[in-house]
Amino acid sequence: MNAENLLTPVPARVGKALTHQCYICRVELMKAPRISPETLLVLNRFMERRTAWRYGYELSRETGLKSGTLYPILMRLEKYQLLEAAWVATEEGVPPRHTYRLTPNGLEFARAKLAEARPRAMVRQPAFSNG
Repeated sequence: MNAENLLTPVPARVGKALTHQCYICRVELMKAPRISPETLLVLNRFMERRTAWRYGYELSRETGLKSGTLYPILMRLEKYQLLEAAWVATEEGVPPRHTYRLTPNGLEFARAKLAEARPRAMVRQPAFSNG
């Protein structure tokens, strides 16, 4: 359908005063995902090798996160289109493995969130003194 068709009058129906065709769409902006310290840890690992595909098991070993924590983070980041996922067959008889990498939006998002988190991580609580 072209733009010209959207604006051309449609014959009125009997009993109704419909004179124009109308296209209505709903645009929903996706909110940013919740950023936990564990999510920042995962994003930091992706930033080390920005364009590389990463296996969940590899990320689990590097971050120390258990699968029950890691995989929901990966699925949430994929849902918000910050990660792309692909299945990769490795060997005959071995099930395919799910791999992940940052999307261009994910790269920008990770840079921004990690930059925000750095100043907070450097703030230290004063030690109690004996004086």
